[in-house]
Amino acid sequence: MNRPPHVRGLPHPPLALVGHGPEESPGPVPTRTTDGKEPAGRDTGSPSGDDRDAERPVPPEAALRAELRERTADLQRLKAEFDNYRKRVHRDRLAVGEIAVANVLSRLLPVLDSLAEATERGEVTGGFQRIAEALHTELAALGLQPVGTAGAPFDPQIHEALTFTPDERLDRAVCTEVLRQGYRVGDHLLRPAQVAVAGQPPADQRGSAAGGG
Repeated sequence: MNRPPHVRGLPHPPLALVGHGPEESPGPVPTRTTDGKEPAGRDTGSPSGDDRDAERPVPPEAALRAELRERTADLQRLKAEFDNYRKRVHRDRLAVGEIAVANVLSRLLPVLDSLAEATERGEVTGGFQRIAEALHTELAALGLQPVGTAGAPFDPQIHEALTFTPDERLDRAVCTEVLRQGYRVGDHLLRPAQVAVAGQPPADQRGSAAGGG
């Protein structure tokens, strides 16, 4: 069939309508990078693993165990603090008791000195001797201890030397006589013992003796 010479042909239909019905219009074409991959940061709509873990509820048993551990640690800390407080109070009570006893016994030392002098002169006999023995027993029960014995090494912490006798036969200073008894209560020294001391002569005296010989 020949077309009329003045008709050049019908126009072609648009490409968008070819092969698609009115309900089959294509969606937007995703853009791609030059290497053919989809751009990063696109939300696919599915939650990640971290989000699923964060949204997962904590089991009640785990929460109870964690709270129990926390309460147990608190109780242990409180118990340790209470034990330290109890020990400190006990030490303070002992110290206060020793100080109180020491203050009382220090007032009785002149009485003990007079009793010792009377005993040396033989004036404490009969009933007075029994009273003196009972007094010493009761004072010892309160913690009073004598300090200083003849023949003991000289200790400047508890001895007070009133006389010194050079003796080259001795290798160290020794208390030869107790002139006045010393006393202590526990760690508290009420008074040092007054003693006579014998020992090696001083270095200058030894040198002088050697030069003179």
